[in-house]
Amino acid sequence: MTPEFRNVVKRVGAEMLIYETSFALAPTGFNVLLGATNAGKTTLIKLMADLERPSAGEIWFNGVNITGVSTQKRNVSLVHQFFVNYPHMTVYENIASPLRVSRVADAEVKRGVSEAADLLKLGPFLKRRPAELSGGQQQRTALARAIVKDSNLVLLDEPLANLDYKLREELRDELPQLFAGRGTIVVYATSEPSEALMLGGHTATVSEGRVTQFGETAALYRAPADLETARVFSDPPINAAPVVKAGGDIRLGDVVRWPAAGAIASAPDGEYVVGVRPHFVSPIGDGPHSAPVTGQVQITELSGSESIAHFDLDGRSWVSQSHGVHPYRVGETHRFNVDTRGCLYFRPDGARVAA
Repeated sequence: MTPEFRNVVKRVGAEMLIYETSFALAPTGFNVLLGATNAGKTTLIKLMADLERPSAGEIWFNGVNITGVSTQKRNVSLVHQFFVNYPHMTVYENIASPLRVSRVADAEVKRGVSEAADLLKLGPFLKRRPAELSGGQQQRTALARAIVKDSNLVLLDEPLANLDYKLREELRDELPQLFAGRGTIVVYATSEPSEALMLGGHTATVSEGRVTQFGETAALYRAPADLETARVFSDPPINAAPVVKAGGDIRLGDVVRWPAAGAIASAPDGEYVVGVRPHFVSPIGDGPHSAPVTGQVQITELSGSESIAHFDLDGRSWVSQSHGVHPYRVGETHRFNVDTRGCLYFRPDGARVAA
């Protein structure tokens, strides 16, 4: 069984934090809450931890209505993006604290702390206090405390956001292994689509207080239910523009056209919106599935061996993300090629055109 939201609403005064939502998390693997800052991810986590109570609806866990059941009785662990450790305690005692509260025998405390410390490479630091640790070591201590508690539900609220890039990459790779085989349901909130894809499992996309879709992460990325979900699950932002399907062609503006293929081929003629993720827009790659577009370059970014260009396409800002270093110049008009195999099509109401 797993946590389930049943018609849950959360409002504070006139402000709606979570619009009515119903979905059940997956019982295995990671459950990712993906959305921008202030989308509602932290509110959903607080509802699961009983740090907030729903204004309407119910939260169920293992077939039991736990709405209103206190945090202490939910057997939940919560790790924030900020390092929350007891400053006066050693690392050992920080990790041991949930077991002490539960009045676990000393021998069992020692075993549990030792196991968690080994998993998170904290053995050499057990006698230190948090102020003597690096940021990564402090966050590892918080994660060890969550692991040693052996909770039914572990809530990770952007736990790597305040770490440097190298530490984020290291811990992100380790997290799935840390919780594998422990019989624990893990909920991980992030604003980074790449992080959701790396963690795998299942993802709920959250936008402005609404859970727009929930499903297996890779499948949800490939087949978003609507344009809003596609926007949440794209970084850099997905390119979008109105198009017209006429017969066997898709027309973008007055000049650009390409053959209708896939689900859009059998859709009625009319107006749609095309969505193209930036890695399908490249300054190279002219071929049978390529539709050329031109636009004035507005911003350029170089990231290692990758080039990103923001350009104006008929008054809309589009983004190209491609391998290699390309000689873009701000203000110049540049040709880009859209790989039409990567096009997603949406109806005017935002729903994706699907087979």
